[in-house]
Amino acid sequence: MCGIVGWVDWKKNLHIPEAQDVVYNMTQTLIPRGPDAEGFWSSEHTSFGHRRLVVVDPEGGLQPMIRKRGEHNFVLTYNGELYNTPELRRELLARGYHFEGHSDTEVLLLSYLEWGPACVERFNGIFAFGIWDSEKQSLFLARDRMGVKPLFYTETQGGILFASELKALLVHPEVRAEVDVEGLSEILLIGPARTPGHGIYRGIKELKPAHSMLFSRTGIKIVPYWVLPNEVPSDNLEEATAKVREIFLDAVKRQLVSDVPLGTLLSGGLDSSAITAVAAGAYSEQKLPPLQTFSIDYVDNQKYFQANSFQPNADAPWIQRVSSTFGTEHYDFQLDTPELVQALSRSTQARDLPGMADVDSSLQCFSGRIKNVVTVGLSGECADEVFGGYPWFHRPETLGADTFPWAMQVQNRLQVIAPDLLERLNPSEYLKNRYQEALKEVPHPDKSLFAASAQSESEAKDHRIREVSYLTLTRFMPTLLDRKDRMTMSVGLEVRVPFCDHRLVEYAWNLPWGIKSFEDREKGILRRALEGVLPHDVLWRKKSPYPKTHNPSYLKAVRSWLLEILKNPDSPLLPLINRSNVMYLIEISDKLPSGHPWFGQLMDIPQLFAYLIQVNLWLENNNVQISL
Repeated sequence: MCGIVGWVDWKKNLHIPEAQDVVYNMTQTLIPRGPDAEGFWSSEHTSFGHRRLVVVDPEGGLQPMIRKRGEHNFVLTYNGELYNTPELRRELLARGYHFEGHSDTEVLLLSYLEWGPACVERFNGIFAFGIWDSEKQSLFLARDRMGVKPLFYTETQGGILFASELKALLVHPEVRAEVDVEGLSEILLIGPARTPGHGIYRGIKELKPAHSMLFSRTGIKIVPYWVLPNEVPSDNLEEATAKVREIFLDAVKRQLVSDVPLGTLLSGGLDSSAITAVAAGAYSEQKLPPLQTFSIDYVDNQKYFQANSFQPNADAPWIQRVSSTFGTEHYDFQLDTPELVQALSRSTQARDLPGMADVDSSLQCFSGRIKNVVTVGLSGECADEVFGGYPWFHRPETLGADTFPWAMQVQNRLQVIAPDLLERLNPSEYLKNRYQEALKEVPHPDKSLFAASAQSESEAKDHRIREVSYLTLTRFMPTLLDRKDRMTMSVGLEVRVPFCDHRLVEYAWNLPWGIKSFEDREKGILRRALEGVLPHDVLWRKKSPYPKTHNPSYLKAVRSWLLEILKNPDSPLLPLINRSNVMYLIEISDKLPSGHPWFGQLMDIPQLFAYLIQVNLWLENNNVQISL
């Protein structure tokens, strides 16, 4: 994977040293994403920067990559992986193209030469890229269907800037770290999620997943090139089982391609275990050394672990079960509270925004350990979103809630916001609008079927679960993908997510809930499809989320840090919070029950304190100016 930067400006000469220095400085912020190489290219009105993490074709994949057609240049800066490179390469060879290497970078650029903007419809992969066409004097930007790879942009007085991460844009002298009411609402009311397309800072936007942009002297044109298919499924249970199995196995095998060491992240749950089983089998068939697998746990977690409805059992015995079954070379990493707390600062810097507290920082620490062994990992992320694995798909109270089901305890966060600011943000209206905007996007096979007067009870449930599935795929899943990308790439580790293969997402999206929840189990159809791939007990193990620390020393540490912030009159957090309410929560935090998260499954009171710490770090480190 890589980090990309670009600047187009019709009013400036970007070929001069001063402009090149700006692009160089922007690119340097992305060194962690691409620690192995860098490259630059500029013309009169365009300048690209690139940082590279070498995974495939070290010599042939250098960027920015240039190809000529006559006298005109096509220049690419690209972050990602194409998993259907062999098929695209064969088709391009048949059409008369020649290749200088075997990288997917070259395949992507030549695909654009052949098919233009429509090339993205042919890609199976994760990507964000920019292509400059010197003949048309136009910039083409695109992002993968699920939004696995990030891409932000902002318009300037003379053109446009784009980059993989917000920090690169903030280095540019024309971009200010300024947040208005809407940006602050995203941080305090929606965060750590974000509304699609929102860049938090004033004037900065995110190119949405499955969208492309064409920028020229006539302006910006953004179009979606893919949407979730709106079909009435016809496959029965047996056909659905076979199809899910076929696509999943193919997705994993495609994503094993690498010229550098590769392993899998293994939690002992269904998703990571299934990927590990397929990968280990492929390694065995190719007579390669044993697959390397990696897990994370916390010092004294067994001592303090308490089962609850979100986390029913510990992972360690299941990890050992899977590793021994498939003969992997396993690495079990242990994190202690001090390391976890210290990493809150690094993870905030990596994400450029307040994030998922210790869920972020633990992944960053974990990724750093993995990077010492391999450069590429496969992860089970997103199976719960695709196949309905979360508790909110199965609980009447969350299905019936008129809000985002992962943010039911909104009062827990509103109580820590300053009263005057709360009035300005108008949270009930903001949250309602964002929720209603999302609902209006939901595609239904035939909306007339869902008229209230015509609905049976099962039709009403299917209708609601389709809504919740869409909300989860487009509003919750991006939060986890942001986390996965920023935390892993901040240490130069590429992590791939086979469950985000768009073919699998498309197919699962239209499966009836009765099939998807086979045996009334979360991800029931996936479990049925993996019969024979995994041991039966692993296959039907109850879902357990990403492991978190249960050590009370974590609460004690973040509580102490937050108290220091509250005591410092210069802390930028203070104007945003209700200090007396926060102090009260700190005083009673030892007595508060767990298992009532204010976001997702894992973010409880300790994570609320850590999130406030991250807000303070974000404001301080970026010198954020708030304009209300």
